[in-house]
Amino acid sequence: MTTTTTHPQPVVAHGRLGIVQGTALYVASVLGTGLLVLPGLAADAAGPASVVAVLAVIALSIPLAGAFAALAARYPDAGGVASYVRRALGATAARMTGYWFYFGVCAGAPVVGVLGAEYVAAVAGIDRAGVPILAVAIMLIPFGANLLGIRVAGWMQFVLTGLLLSVVVAVVAAALPAVEASAFTPFLPHGWGGVGIAISLFVWAFAGWEVGTHIAGEFRNPRRVIPLATAIALVLTGASYLLLQIATVGVLGEGAGADAVPLLSLAQTVLPGFGPVAVGAVAAIVSVGVMNAYLAAFGKLGASLAANGDLPRWFRRGEEAGGIPRRALSLTMAVVAVYFALMLVVDLDLEPFILVHTSNMVSIYAVGMVAALLILRRWTIGWWMALVAAVLSTGLLALAGVRLVPSLVLALIAVAVTVWRRARTARTKT
Repeated sequence: MTTTTTHPQPVVAHGRLGIVQGTALYVASVLGTGLLVLPGLAADAAGPASVVAVLAVIALSIPLAGAFAALAARYPDAGGVASYVRRALGATAARMTGYWFYFGVCAGAPVVGVLGAEYVAAVAGIDRAGVPILAVAIMLIPFGANLLGIRVAGWMQFVLTGLLLSVVVAVVAAALPAVEASAFTPFLPHGWGGVGIAISLFVWAFAGWEVGTHIAGEFRNPRRVIPLATAIALVLTGASYLLLQIATVGVLGEGAGADAVPLLSLAQTVLPGFGPVAVGAVAAIVSVGVMNAYLAAFGKLGASLAANGDLPRWFRRGEEAGGIPRRALSLTMAVVAVYFALMLVVDLDLEPFILVHTSNMVSIYAVGMVAALLILRRWTIGWWMALVAAVLSTGLLALAGVRLVPSLVLALIAVAVTVWRRARTARTKT
């Protein structure tokens, strides 16, 4: 494994995405299915102090998002974090990172589909046997959009995100006047340990800032658009989660923590009649939106991995800016289909797949921030953000514990590929 502190020349990109589409893609990557379940889970862990947890994770997200924005703006590359790691730490580390994202984080795709399907089924009164069919529909719609090209996917994301924010604003606006101050006492029913658990939960909600690194080449002016889109998305997502948490605790009180569908209960309380319809729309919009944003990233990453020889080169078509990586997208859906099939075997138990997703995200963040420290110019704002994010990512690794096993398995596979390549090269020379 080699290390270098040289600064590669920035790549000039000529994509078509602007601030509106870029912001929509970033918001959808972060403002995801957490809206459906996390307010209740956090309230159960920390009570009213779950609001503090949201504020803490917003603060933690700033350096991480800022560092990824600096990398994507200066070095737009379809390989995203894997490409940065390649420049800083060598081919084996890059392969690990690429495999973590492509084969590990991908486990979250069917989770998103099933979560959305469960909510839609509950609101529409559909039997649970119909959940797998709804989940397949949620996954196939954005897949088709991405096959048409990133510009189509970008405008689709703009529409979906606008609808999502409209529904959230409507529910929160109706709920805030009904907030009771008494619901916030006692403020720390489970102590600061409960706040720590709630912070860990909301880290899942705020994951997604790395998605933009894979499609940075699709922006018209990455050095201007990406930082602006990231900043706007930070404000929108942070405000959405914070206000929704305040409304959930302030309106539902102690019942917030015991409710499996807190957003549905909140909507039914403050917007009877309209509430269930709004929540069903939110579930569908969030699920399709998250899938849309991640498929764009998976497709570009798969093509980039193929271009570097980490996947069969047949999948490299569409890796260039403006290209449509249809072959890599098809491979992505094949991987998603395998995870979904396994999910059906365990009767839609989401926990194992969420753990696979989370462990790989933590690994990517940690290695990605080390790479950022090596290739970003020292003492710049982006470099300082990467330094803070690297420290915080180390803490996330410690919290992950045994959940890092899937990441370790993929890392060993990446090392095995290196060993096999070197052995093959040695045989060829002899």
